[in-house]
Amino acid sequence: MSNESKKTVTSYYGALTFGTEAMSERLPKEVFKALQETVKAGKKLPADIAGVVAHGMKEWAMENGATHYTHWFQPMTGSTAEKHDAFLTTQMDGTVIERFSGEQLIQGEPDASSFPSGGMRSTFEARGYTAWDPTSPAFLMKGGKGMTLCIPTVFISYHGEALDEKTPLLRSMSAVSNSAIKLLETLGVTGVTKVNTYAGPEQEYFLIDKKFYSQRPDLVMSGRTLLGALPPKGQQLEDHYFGSIPDRVLAFMQEVEEELYLLGIPAKTRHNEVAPHQFEIAP
Repeated sequence: MSNESKKTVTSYYGALTFGTEAMSERLPKEVFKALQETVKAGKKLPADIAGVVAHGMKEWAMENGATHYTHWFQPMTGSTAEKHDAFLTTQMDGTVIERFSGEQLIQGEPDASSFPSGGMRSTFEARGYTAWDPTSPAFLMKGGKGMTLCIPTVFISYHGEALDEKTPLLRSMSAVSNSAIKLLETLGVTGVTKVNTYAGPEQEYFLIDKKFYSQRPDLVMSGRTLLGALPPKGQQLEDHYFGSIPDRVLAFMQEVEEELYLLGIPAKTRHNEVAPHQFEIAP
């Protein structure tokens, strides 16, 4: 286990995110305040501060070993998507500098024809845009020999159709907030400008040895069990539920938790689930 994990969790929690602490250290007070009002109150982000935020974000990322950035989004493929661009920029005289502009932070234009659109448009309509979502902090992803700055974005078409999983979520949160404000006003509660929506997902999963996994074509090709014995019914395996976590599994859980904490993702609960090799993690 790394040296970081031997420290208290609070000493490295969110260390790989451009969160409130990193922003306050690298952004001018007025810029930091405006960005926080966008994140917390839903106010429109002034366009003229994007360049300042981009510079502070780039400096923080480079201090932590990043050489590239990517607009990180969730297309309708069941996975994530990213295209890495270097901070390195060649100038007219042949020299190079590290540069990251406000325009590069705010918007990208990947080829949308290669991503599914849910039947909303023809495949040949290639234009799609990634747009920075300031409500989610930028973060650093470890890989290879360095770091990559990942900027959470939405992915939309030229006319605003959602081409990703996140845009409908953000629009739903906005709709819930607007309806909740109207309800509060009806009840006599005034002055509310935004209502936040929270969700606490539980992630249940199975752990299978890789050597056994590779021997099961059904798991490899479909990601689920199609062959083998029928699952037990009733409570035959109640001794596994909330039982002692095996050392090997616990080591896996601790490694996952460390990576989550570095990215500022809370992980509060871990335990055995009902089925053999089934476990749970929850915030």
